Amino acid sequence: MKALILVGGFGTRLRPLTLSVPKPLVDFANKPMILHQIEALKDVGVTEVVLAINYRPEVMLNFLKDFEDQLGIKITCSQETEPLGTAGPLALARDKLVDGSGEPFFVLNSDVISEYPFSQLIQFHKSHGGEATIMVTKVDEPSKYGVVVMEEETGKVERFVEKPKIFVGNKINAGIYLLNPSVLDRIELKPTSIEKEIFPKIASDQKLYAMVLPGFWMDIGQPRDYITGLRLYLDSLRKNSPSKLAKGVHIVGNVLVHESAVIGEGCLIGPDVAVGPGCVVEPGVRLSRCTVMRGVRIKKHACITSSIIGWHSTVGQWARIENMTILGEDVHVGDEVYSNGGVVLPHKEIKSSILKPEIVM
Repeated sequence: MKALILVGGFGTRLRPLTLSVPKPLVDFANKPMILHQIEALKDVGVTEVVLAINYRPEVMLNFLKDFEDQLGIKITCSQETEPLGTAGPLALARDKLVDGSGEPFFVLNSDVISEYPFSQLIQFHKSHGGEATIMVTKVDEPSKYGVVVMEEETGKVERFVEKPKIFVGNKINAGIYLLNPSVLDRIELKPTSIEKEIFPKIASDQKLYAMVLPGFWMDIGQPRDYITGLRLYLDSLRKNSPSKLAKGVHIVGNVLVHESAVIGEGCLIGPDVAVGPGCVVEPGVRLSRCTVMRGVRIKKHACITSSIIGWHSTVGQWARIENMTILGEDVHVGDEVYSNGGVVLPHKEIKSSILKPEIVM
């Protein structure tokens, strides 16, 4: 089987992290976002992953070459010279996706995190005999999204309603699809939206089905959702692989600590924290609802909450970092500095406090 991952654009909503690497390579729970998807695809027998990309393909490919060998899966790029929307890239990658076997292929949005129930999706797709299956997830406020209206018993999709003013359903497109090769015959090589142009046509032919995603779902393409996604992911680890979570007197709730990280005496870590490879957390530090990426040093008695600390950054003694502060790569925050929602570009030194949310160039 094959899979296409829509890598797409510049990752502007996750800046300043995406100033250092393309968005799919930003760490999430101690590994690049896209690796969560590639590993799950490999587990259900996918042998080739095509990345639909229009931005810095060489960075992606160089990085993923290592994982190709480790995972034993082929990873190739299909590069757009102009943005082609969410369906155009399928037409562009047609020769890579169609191999004459007639097997369906996966299509995924790169910034979606979930438990990836791909084997259930394959079974459901083969059982209904339609042309395409989309995964949907239930949301509390459907009026903010495009809603998928479907038959509850069969999963057959009837129609799509964009940001409905009156309640028509609470299921939205989760950005995970399984498509028969015949879907490619419906797509021209031009900027096209799969959600707004292709799926409604398949639905009107009564060949589109939807499966409700079991477990959690989050689009982690912006900082607040990234932090929420981390909480949901760690909750899911607690249920499915609790041995991967950290234990100890200094741990509260669900915490992921890389084995190469060093945690000092008297720290309090958690809930909902990921500490990456090679990090040094000095004594007396308090961390909650945050991600600390590879190679970060957090000095004594610093306190970090609801924030993302980028690669190889330093947080000074008694510093306080909170309220969706995002430090880019190699940012150095001085002792006793306070950051209230600062967004700091890479390679900066912060010597004075950031009292209200602002971008530090």
